[in-house]
Amino acid sequence: MVTNRIHLVLRYVGLSAVLAVMVFPILWMFRVSLMPAGAAVGFGDLFSTGVTLTNFIDLFRQASIGRFLFNSVLVAVVVTVANAFFCFMVAYALARYRGLAGRIMFVTVIVVLMIPAHILIVPLYVLMLKMGMYDTYWALMLPWLVNPIGIFLVKQYLESIPPDMEDAARIDGAGELTILFRIVMPLCKPALAVLAIQVFFTNWNLFLFPYILTSSESLRTLPVALAHFQGHQAIDWQHLMAGSAVAVIPVLIAFGFLQRHIVSGITAGAVKQ
Repeated sequence: MVTNRIHLVLRYVGLSAVLAVMVFPILWMFRVSLMPAGAAVGFGDLFSTGVTLTNFIDLFRQASIGRFLFNSVLVAVVVTVANAFFCFMVAYALARYRGLAGRIMFVTVIVVLMIPAHILIVPLYVLMLKMGMYDTYWALMLPWLVNPIGIFLVKQYLESIPPDMEDAARIDGAGELTILFRIVMPLCKPALAVLAIQVFFTNWNLFLFPYILTSSESLRTLPVALAHFQGHQAIDWQHLMAGSAVAVIPVLIAFGFLQRHIVSGITAGAVKQ
């Protein structure tokens, strides 16, 4: 009994230490964002300076942070919804229609999955220029409306669902679109939820491609806008951390609401018969 309690205490101490290491940078970010502009940001200075909201007010009044926030939300939401729709459509076709063409297409998806995304920078840049989409919202969203990871994830989940209900619906006279969106899609909610969360967070934090494919200030997303707070000679830490806090708050809220879907989606894929 005593040994079990000692193990339990050590486990909580270890978990608390790991949690502290993970949470401290976030707390440090919020603390620096509330410090007066120009104040030192050393560890000892975190407790010796005052608290002010001036940095946040400056961001919204002078740095157009509201516009950058709108761009990030628009891009992340549109790309997430499009991925849930298109990845589901492609995955259903690959999971249910297993002809030679389907196998070739699935192998193609796997090959694309193996290609590092950064190799696509130059081809995408040239393509957007040729299509007249450089420096538009299309350049921020069009290349990411479907992704091979999402197709693979949903296809694997669909293959674990017996097609009996679909066959019964066909016998009752239901059309393919009715079967697809009213029977199969609701069964895929856990996989689609995990896909949506992964795509939303990835596009919310995406920096390199928006930086390369746009040049106008009005089209900057939050990660790109935050990079401009870093000068060649000095870094405006207070405004940079205030902007980072603005970028992190929606993600924390979204994660708080969707965390149960992440767990249920992962465990559903593990235990489904």
